Amino acid sequence: MYTVIKRMEVSASHSLSLSYPSKCENLHGHNWIITVWCRSHELNEDGMVVDFTHIKQAVTDRLDHKNLNDVLPFNPTAENIARWICEQISSCFKVEVQESENNRAIYEKD
Repeated sequence: MYTVIKRMEVSASHSLSLSYPSKCENLHGHNWIITVWCRSHELNEDGMVVDFTHIKQAVTDRLDHKNLNDVLPFNPTAENIARWICEQISSCFKVEVQESENNRAIYEKD
């Protein structure tokens, strides 16, 4: 089994729609740290699990310097963002989204 890990930083804003009052309902930004894990039993014809550039295109190119509420079709919580990223990359099995030093969410496929 081969595994590749890509870590990226994305600067983006969001506001959350919550069932309780919270300051996070206001538009605010983070320097998100996103880590993507991909794996495969076989390497592709280029000798890779997936090109690191393709991971970057699926994540950074679509989210960096954006208001996530404008580009994602769901409430942009860290948990939802992690799942969405995982679904964008076929060989991805795990994504960690860190919105601040002490706040992280991980999505893993079963």
